[in-house]
Amino acid sequence: MGDYVSVGDLTAYLSTGRTNGPGLLLLPMITGIGEQVRDWADELGERGITALTWDPFHGRSTDDSTVDELHDLLLQMDDDAALAEQTQLLDHLLGELGAAKAGVIGWCLGGRFAILLAARDHRLASVTAFHPTVPSELRPNQTYDAIADAAAITAPVLVSYPGADAAVPVADFEALQTSLQTRPTGATVVLFHPGADHGFTNRDRHDKAVNADAYQLAWPQALTFIETTGS
Repeated sequence: MGDYVSVGDLTAYLSTGRTNGPGLLLLPMITGIGEQVRDWADELGERGITALTWDPFHGRSTDDSTVDELHDLLLQMDDDAALAEQTQLLDHLLGELGAAKAGVIGWCLGGRFAILLAARDHRLASVTAFHPTVPSELRPNQTYDAIADAAAITAPVLVSYPGADAAVPVADFEALQTSLQTRPTGATVVLFHPGADHGFTNRDRHDKAVNADAYQLAWPQALTFIETTGS
């Protein structure tokens, strides 16, 4: 089981894998470091992958806040400040924690940041993005276009996109796919899940069979991708 740790002025959730083994930076969805995100980190740790999880809402999550409250915080999030925090955690993962390699995985808002971070930091060995929230129209608090920036990623990328994503139109997903596939290096793996909703990995949405089925297919493939690229 993992625990909360301090990394400089940041708090993160750490589940330790094998010594000098692979590492993974986890960038949560709107839930923050809620129960399911901690469960994912612990599962990765049990597989020998040191998992360090960014806290997007600085101590708040669905453990103690509503999704609407967290969404209000999301609308105030600054891209540069968030990327600086993620880079600080990646430094710690590759430094003090001794990870031989490190990838990044993100869900929803974290999927967007996984793309933005990997476009800027080529130390990353892999990028996994579940239903990344990358609409072509930026919100007022957003600085960077993840669709355009994806072309700068050098690492292998796996994207799981739900066909019924109400947050990201299919046309925007296709633009992201094109951006990734124009790269001179770095494999692109795309999993397309017809009928699945945005956030289909969230178990709160698994009462809908198409979401549960998509997750059952996508999660094992992501684990294989992470282990293959990080070994």
